Amino acid sequence: MNNSLHTVLGASGGVGQSVLQVLLEKELPARAVSRSMNFKGVELMSADLLKAEEVDRVVAGSAVVYLCVGLEYKTEVWQRDWPVLMDNVIEACSKHGATLIFLDNVYMYGPAPLQQKFDEGYTENPSTQKGIVRKMIDDKLKAAFIQGKLQGVIARAADFIGPNANNSVFYFSFLERIIKNKAPQSLLPRGPKHTYANTIDLGRALVELGLEPETYNAVWHLPVGEPVSVDEMMAIFNDVLETSYKVSYMPKLLKKIVAAFVPVVKEFDEMIYQFEYDYIMSFEKFKKQFPNFKITPYREVVKQMIESFR
Repeated sequence: MNNSLHTVLGASGGVGQSVLQVLLEKELPARAVSRSMNFKGVELMSADLLKAEEVDRVVAGSAVVYLCVGLEYKTEVWQRDWPVLMDNVIEACSKHGATLIFLDNVYMYGPAPLQQKFDEGYTENPSTQKGIVRKMIDDKLKAAFIQGKLQGVIARAADFIGPNANNSVFYFSFLERIIKNKAPQSLLPRGPKHTYANTIDLGRALVELGLEPETYNAVWHLPVGEPVSVDEMMAIFNDVLETSYKVSYMPKLLKKIVAAFVPVVKEFDEMIYQFEYDYIMSFEKFKKQFPNFKITPYREVVKQMIESFR
């Protein structure tokens, strides 16, 4: 496994870039599949993952494939494209004998509000359209594991923070505004605590899973930091940046008005339940499997995030 080819689908995303960096540090042969970026020290390929023959081409020769793709954040796009993409990747990995490490999220858990701390055994009864899509593609992959078509891991991550995480709520509502000398403005409610996943830690964790056959054919929660509120995260940003910003919280009525003009706000609305109550993910199973894995403190994560966007 250590001398075999590791292929990253979605290599230009925040986590995909992190996976590639870890593979390079470990001196593992790596292939980056991306339509938008160049990477030094790895084989580069481009592909449309909605075309089966192109997925087959970029997976050929791989021992481990990391599926780190992020589709456009639109329900209709997810409903149309995720099932096709997952079928293509399952078939290609099956044909070429590649292990699939799928970077998943936690949208399939439900109903809301979730109990604390939710782990891999939590009820999968999604209450949102995006959650239904995630459960559908997970079920496809679980069935492929059971049928012996391929082996791999469903690796579930919390909301991102960290380097290159341009879809993070702390990028577009905090950092992007601060860079423009504007006060941070939050779509999230004040008060409830949430666990966030650092893109760097996620990359390290995915490669650990990819190199450890004991973890295959199962669901794993990836590492997260301590639960924090929006105000507590603001304090960390202020500490790192030596600023004194306060968060402006958007009232519900204003959110509805903004949603009519800003598509991402409209699309995010069905997921807001994750932030209305404490939403704390457990990764005890991962900790037991990898007891020496170190979580990056949020202060360092924010520092890395700011540096990556500067």
